[in-house]
Amino acid sequence: MTEGKQRPIAPADGTLGVLLVGLGAVATTFVAGVENVRRGRAKPVGSLSQMATIRLGKRTEGRAPLIRDFVPLTSLDDIVFGAWDPIPDDAYQSCKVAAVLEDKHIDPIADFLKAIEPMPAVFDQDYVKRLSGTNVKKGKNKRDLAEQLREDIRNFKEKHSCARLVIVWCASTEVFIEPGPAHKSLAAFEKAMDADDPAIAPSMLYAWASLMEGVPFANGAPNLTVDIPAMLELAEQKNAPVSGKDFKTGQTMVKTVVSPMLKARMLGLSGWYSTNILGNRDGEVLDDPESFKTKEESKLGVLEHILQPSMYPDLYGDIYHKVRINYYPPRADNKEGWDNIDFFGWLEYPMQLKIDFLCRDSILAAPIVLDLALFMDLAQRSGMSGIQEWISFYFKSPMAAPGLTPEHDLFIQQTKLKNTLRWLMGESQITHLGVEYYEYENP
Repeated sequence: MTEGKQRPIAPADGTLGVLLVGLGAVATTFVAGVENVRRGRAKPVGSLSQMATIRLGKRTEGRAPLIRDFVPLTSLDDIVFGAWDPIPDDAYQSCKVAAVLEDKHIDPIADFLKAIEPMPAVFDQDYVKRLSGTNVKKGKNKRDLAEQLREDIRNFKEKHSCARLVIVWCASTEVFIEPGPAHKSLAAFEKAMDADDPAIAPSMLYAWASLMEGVPFANGAPNLTVDIPAMLELAEQKNAPVSGKDFKTGQTMVKTVVSPMLKARMLGLSGWYSTNILGNRDGEVLDDPESFKTKEESKLGVLEHILQPSMYPDLYGDIYHKVRINYYPPRADNKEGWDNIDFFGWLEYPMQLKIDFLCRDSILAAPIVLDLALFMDLAQRSGMSGIQEWISFYFKSPMAAPGLTPEHDLFIQQTKLKNTLRWLMGESQITHLGVEYYEYENP
């Protein structure tokens, strides 16, 4: 494919404000990590935007710059942080409570972390039953609460002299909500806000406020939030990018690597049993059946989308897929994911694969938050509004255009991400065809 014309991209001048909904384990691990990197105390391991290269042109050309040197991303030195949380602890206190990071990554930057105090949150325990807090907004109805969020956004931008903003949901999983009449159009949504309709969850108020202010919004939880027609309508009106849902960190990341392997070799699958134990705030929230239902829907869809049982009924038409999450406080943020995979091969002889993934949930999520903030800002400066499917790499349940099947395979998602960056910069797409290196005669 021949090179194209570079898309107009506004420069990444000035300060980028990254506003986080939630100042718990994921958010504080992200913020503290960025500050440690900025001070030269650590490397941004796990971040594609900071550490990955991107091949340009033919293999023989040897062009493979770092992504951050190829596309005009905001410098880490030009980022400022803010947050909302129903718990009033500042980022330093929250870091200590979360117990993800060791003191050597917290205490030297204590003054920086203590300066990040959460704004009062829009929070309703009906949607997250296992949490409570005192740092909560009060309002006459849901629209009033959303307008208060808009004021927070404007005030933060002015106080920190931000040129641009991005908002990332790093808060808890809400109870399961089915798409309904209140979500079908922006007019219906706003009417439902005025009526305090229970179909309008707090996360949706953040999304509405963000988009009304023209600020990109990334959803790191499996909540509906921006994945409804009303929010997509608003995103297009305000020329704001949206992305989601649910950070792809642990067990699901493994599934989106192993299941494509089985499919690539046309190996059949009888069953996949997954269980998780974790003890952080996320684990406590997911101990509530209604919040677990939201997470379960996100996790269960992966195999069906990748394996396409309707297309390959002999191999994947009768899969038993079970997902469990167990709250186990002693494990804290160090999540353990167990997978038992029953598959079959030639002449249907059975085989098994067992995976025990001992990971650190927030350590895996933090670089995702960084990349999403930088790439969502890049998308807006490139005039790309609405759904950003090209960053589906980071999500368990990626958003896609209506009627379009989302892509879950991690490596196809990575190719999509890098090809989009090449497209933005007017470089050729990489197809890995490779016939140009061989002298095949025409028949």
